[in-house]
Amino acid sequence: MKGIKKYLLVTLVMIVNCGLGFPQQRTVSYNLSGLLSSGKLSTTNREATQLAGKEQDGIRISSSAGEGVVWLNEVKFSNGIIELDIKGKNVEQQSFLGVAFHGLEDTKTFDVIYLRPFNFEALDSVKRSHSVQYASHPEYPWQVLREKFNGKYETGLALVPDPNQWFHVRIEVNYPVVKTFVNGAAAPSLVVTKLNDRKSGILGLWVGNNSDGDFANLKITYLDKN
Repeated sequence: MKGIKKYLLVTLVMIVNCGLGFPQQRTVSYNLSGLLSSGKLSTTNREATQLAGKEQDGIRISSSAGEGVVWLNEVKFSNGIIELDIKGKNVEQQSFLGVAFHGLEDTKTFDVIYLRPFNFEALDSVKRSHSVQYASHPEYPWQVLREKFNGKYETGLALVPDPNQWFHVRIEVNYPVVKTFVNGAAAPSLVVTKLNDRKSGILGLWVGNNSDGDFANLKITYLDKN
């Protein structure tokens, strides 16, 4: 009898929590190579190919003029945590890599957190302060943000990764706040408030002008309110 009462109490607490809008959490790992081979990725202004060997669950995004995105079909994201490994290169103005989220189906409207590996170890402190960037396309690209809000939407890194090697990125989205952690840092490198009222949308892997890059080990923790 006591066991039944305990079960009913736990069930009641779960029901009340759901009714009050407590977050419901689920974590999904995405094999990017598998998604590509099964036609579950869509590309904008880029080509994607599978990585081989130890990085077999990842993909490589090709280089081209302008920005490009590889979108995850049928994936919608609102609040939660996006984690993945990224590999760029230490080549000036040719390594812009990150994650696009809260996008619209037009594939031109989205938020993005991205990094500039070529600035990670720059001798110039100003360049180092441009290592990680938030932008909101198309209204607020980096040029507009740097001109109007210099230093507010981009920053340097406390734990500096090797710009030619894999590094880990963790993006926490709790509308309207976005926090970005790089390479296992305990404190966020960048904390911003979103520049739009979009609370959810499509998600993709983003590369900037004349940039290619490798992406692997994507994991998303969805934290939504019922």
